[in-house]
Amino acid sequence: MLALYLKYGYPMTTPQTPPKPTGPVLELPADLEIVYANLARIAHSPADIVIDFAHLLPGELKAKIRSRVVMTPLSAKLLVRALTENLARFETAFGEINLPTNSTLADNLFRPFQQPPETPKE
Repeated sequence: MLALYLKYGYPMTTPQTPPKPTGPVLELPADLEIVYANLARIAHSPADIVIDFAHLLPGELKAKIRSRVVMTPLSAKLLVRALTENLARFETAFGEINLPTNSTLADNLFRPFQQPPETPKE
C-alpha cells in the first residue's frame, strides 16, 4: 500500500467494511388476497416441498385448499429455522404456546366438532 501511495500519490486509508445486505425489498400488492389457514398438508418429491394451506371449519369434513406454496428442500429448511426463531421471540414476548397433550396432532385437527357444554340452568 505504501508503494502505491508513493507511486500514485493515493492517501493511505483503512479499507471500509462493506455494509451488510439488508435483504430483498418486498412489495405487497394492493389486491393481495389474505388467506387464513388452520390446516396444512405437506408433501414432497426429491426436488420440491409442497405445502397446501386450507381452512377447516368445525363440523365440516371437507376443507378447500386456498393456497399452495412450492419450495426447494433447502428453502423449506430455512423456513423452519425462521419460524423457530420467530416463535421463540413470540413466546418470549407473550408466553409459552402450550400444545395439546394426550392426543395426536391429527386428533386435534380432525376430531368431530363438539358443542360447548351447556350452562347449568338455575
